[in-house]
Amino acid sequence: MTQDRRKFLLASGLGLGTLLPALPSSKTKDWTWLHDLKNISVDDSIEDEAYWHEIRRAFTVSSTVINLNNGGVSPSPLTVQQAVERYNQLSNEAPSYYMWRVLDQGREPLRERLANLAGCSPDEIAINRNASEALETIIFGLRLEKGDEIVLTKQDYPNMINAWKQRAHRDGIVLKWINLELPIENESDLANQYINAFTSKTKIVHITHVINWTGQIIPSRRIADEAHKRGIEVLVDGAHSFVHIDFKIPDLGADYFGTSLHKWLCAPIGSGMLYVKKDKISKLYPLLAAGDPESEDIRKFENLGTRSFPIEQGIAQAIDFNEMLGMERKEKRLRFLKNYWCQKVNELEEVHLNTSLKNNFSCAIANISIKGKTPADLDGYLWDKHKIHTVGIVWENINGVRITPNVYTQLSELDKLVDAIHKFVKLK
Repeated sequence: MTQDRRKFLLASGLGLGTLLPALPSSKTKDWTWLHDLKNISVDDSIEDEAYWHEIRRAFTVSSTVINLNNGGVSPSPLTVQQAVERYNQLSNEAPSYYMWRVLDQGREPLRERLANLAGCSPDEIAINRNASEALETIIFGLRLEKGDEIVLTKQDYPNMINAWKQRAHRDGIVLKWINLELPIENESDLANQYINAFTSKTKIVHITHVINWTGQIIPSRRIADEAHKRGIEVLVDGAHSFVHIDFKIPDLGADYFGTSLHKWLCAPIGSGMLYVKKDKISKLYPLLAAGDPESEDIRKFENLGTRSFPIEQGIAQAIDFNEMLGMERKEKRLRFLKNYWCQKVNELEEVHLNTSLKNNFSCAIANISIKGKTPADLDGYLWDKHKIHTVGIVWENINGVRITPNVYTQLSELDKLVDAIHKFVKLK
């Protein structure tokens, strides 16, 4: 196939899959039935287990291990896995040719699709490997001086906390800490904890849109609007919110935003995205050196050298799957799953929910603690006795087990979780 032919297929929106050799028949599967599900109304589908059983068929998840730690990293649908495998096989036929001259041609169409998903311009999106890389690009690239203040919380993600601590150590910036007592179900009280920490020296407010430990949703836009009135820039950590809850990045009032795509988009493991508002790009230094560090081109943040083109291009199939589900349907189902099991265990006197059940303050992620027991006790019991995979968390003001279903999770699995927790609280 000529290069012109390849470019035509890409420009026509036919995708990189048309450029690649067909998989052996033993590895192919007809997934057209998934698109038929799109025609089922959102409200009719949320509690329809037959519908979600069909969605589960798109994944290759274990039938013996119940994975309820999707907040860390989510599995990819089989179509995504197959795409990465195809691209990897192709790359290994002649790496420098197929990687740089074929697969690399898919980056700009992919950037456009991510921008459409994010609700912004493609010229504001860089493709990275995870949220930490995207957010550290921002944290280490901002032009800050000794004495400048950063407002953040002790419940933010450790990698980001450590990045800010390194800047404080290196450059003498000042970290103004908020210590949240979660859950919080009053938006004004929650936002004011950030706003009241602002001073004339505050330059950046760091907002974790969804706190990974407990699933608490932070009112980013409300905080951002008050920050901008004071000339304060807004950095949003969207690692656990992007395509988990239904929003577009501009809705948050963010100047800078970073996320992992291998969480709620179910993209290949090791994929992420950076957003920088167009008028902020030239002043933000890239994490890895670019030819012109003050360029206005978002691509200066992609100077990674050789990277995994198969992983990068596999993101497109994950976007296809997400669009098939639709964000309204996905968010409602995820919240339904969280509420389903939480309400059934919340009736137990020994159980304390560390997560709100109100729609504005949580979605899929929840955290519980058991009176007289440690997180390790419950986490260990769920795995050892029931092969239910969760994660115990001991962090600032947080002691509990985080439990996170995903769209492939079945109610029968959550029933097993509920039964296991009931049995656990009866143990002497």
